[in-house]
Amino acid sequence: MQDLVLNKLRKEKILVTIFLTNGFQIKGILKGFDNFVIVIDSEDKQQMLYKHAISTIVPSRSVGLSE
Repeated sequence: MQDLVLNKLRKEKILVTIFLTNGFQIKGILKGFDNFVIVIDSEDKQQMLYKHAISTIVPSRSVGLSE
């Protein structure tokens, strides 16, 4: 399920707000991911975030999961 949602967010270039476990928020577009990290474009720079540091990912719009 995780890969399905992340791939949909990446392909459709949906703006996301990522809440980290330390309370920090990052807004941007998901560029890629693997089993351990995600890469996001945020404020004209790329950031790599470790998944274990992420609390919640909130898309700016609904993500339809039916193919």
